[in-house]
Amino acid sequence: MPTFKSFPLPDTAEGLTEAEILSWHVQPGDEVTVNQIIVEIETAKAAVELPCPWAGVVTELHVEPGQTVDVGTPILTIDTDPGGAAAPAPAPAAATPSTSDSAEAGSGEEEMKPLVGYGSKAVQAKRRPRKAAAAASDGGATVARSTVQAAFERQQGPASAPESPPPPPVVPDTPAALMEPGGYVPLAKPPVRKLAKDLGVDLRALAVNGDVITRDAVQQAASGAPEPSTVDTGYDAAARERRVPIKGVRKHTATAMVSSAFTAPHVTEFLTVDVTPMMEFRAKLKNDPRFRDVKLTPLAFCAKAVCLAVQRTPDVNAFWDEAAQEIVYKEYVHLGIAAATPRGLIVPKVRDADGMSLRQIADSIEQLTAVAREGKTTPAAMANGTFTITNVGVFGVDTGTPIITPGEVAILAFGAIRDMPWVVDGEIMVRKVCQLSLSFDHRVVDGQQGSQFLADVGALLADPATAILY
Repeated sequence: MPTFKSFPLPDTAEGLTEAEILSWHVQPGDEVTVNQIIVEIETAKAAVELPCPWAGVVTELHVEPGQTVDVGTPILTIDTDPGGAAAPAPAPAAATPSTSDSAEAGSGEEEMKPLVGYGSKAVQAKRRPRKAAAAASDGGATVARSTVQAAFERQQGPASAPESPPPPPVVPDTPAALMEPGGYVPLAKPPVRKLAKDLGVDLRALAVNGDVITRDAVQQAASGAPEPSTVDTGYDAAARERRVPIKGVRKHTATAMVSSAFTAPHVTEFLTVDVTPMMEFRAKLKNDPRFRDVKLTPLAFCAKAVCLAVQRTPDVNAFWDEAAQEIVYKEYVHLGIAAATPRGLIVPKVRDADGMSLRQIADSIEQLTAVAREGKTTPAAMANGTFTITNVGVFGVDTGTPIITPGEVAILAFGAIRDMPWVVDGEIMVRKVCQLSLSFDHRVVDGQQGSQFLADVGALLADPATAILY
């Protein structure tokens, strides 16, 4: 029975398609145990530590730190029986056979044990299969055996000499050679190929040294425009530029924000509030024994005010289900707190915040913020929110027009608290003042409802004693 097992990158969150390898916790030759942390990856949502499904010895790492790989791609090989007879380690493959397929093939391979943080369901990378090259002898198309099946057969059958890999295609360096019958097929993404076909541009005439052909190159060729000028300006602009790949949290955030901005009709309202009574009450609570060991921030008061105001305007705590054509009203508040981290903006949730006291909310916010700054927030901690607060005031910003978090219908921006002149009983006085802005989905929340909710939050911050009326 083969002892070498390849560990494929699992789907740590529903819908995950790829992840970046951040760091390895093991090296070839290290002994590992079941559920021992072996690698840290960054998904589209958070950094996640993956445990090992088997005990044994690490024989090979297939991916270097910094690389992005698809779900289902083998990332390391483990010898689960280092004391047994030696067997050739399987070559890395683009995906692994599913549990059912392996059982039908009679492999007898041990099923991956359930791991801490995710189940044992096998995941395959979903990619469109490539077309095999046409056979030169009989003109018929033959489909090449997949690397997954080849590796699987090598595990089951007797050891045999590995087949020599086919030589890489020779890439000609002149357009004339590229246009020869049966010559090199240029590299270009499907949309670029379609554009070239529509514009009547021969991609082979644009390919040089194996470079990937871009949309701009096709459009320039179609219009007859000359290549961009490369006149020496006396300095190297590229030397003063820094390029960062769009991936991980930044890629997920960008996709979500674009989807939200162009799907939900946003409306934003603003309110300026005198929060002097709240700040005085906060100073008083700091001397209370029940609050001495907690960081009681103005954000905690804002979060409590939001939970109370939701009771009177439940429309802001809902979800527009486009597929079912329904508005889903949530009977609970999973309050998202937007947090800026070195990896980008993330929004962990305070679960069931509507049932918490002010002290409990303050504790939860402090814990979520600490975990987020360490980059340890899990995907589960950021899922299924119902309402979000973004505390722009911590950066000294007065207000903004926040974009609604996908899956929700409203978001509140909490601005900086400043000393400003304010009219009190007909006299101008220096007061603690902040600005609130509420963005809401006008498909669910009407102007009256959004205004009512924003006014309630402002009233609770202006006079915390009004909370007794809720």
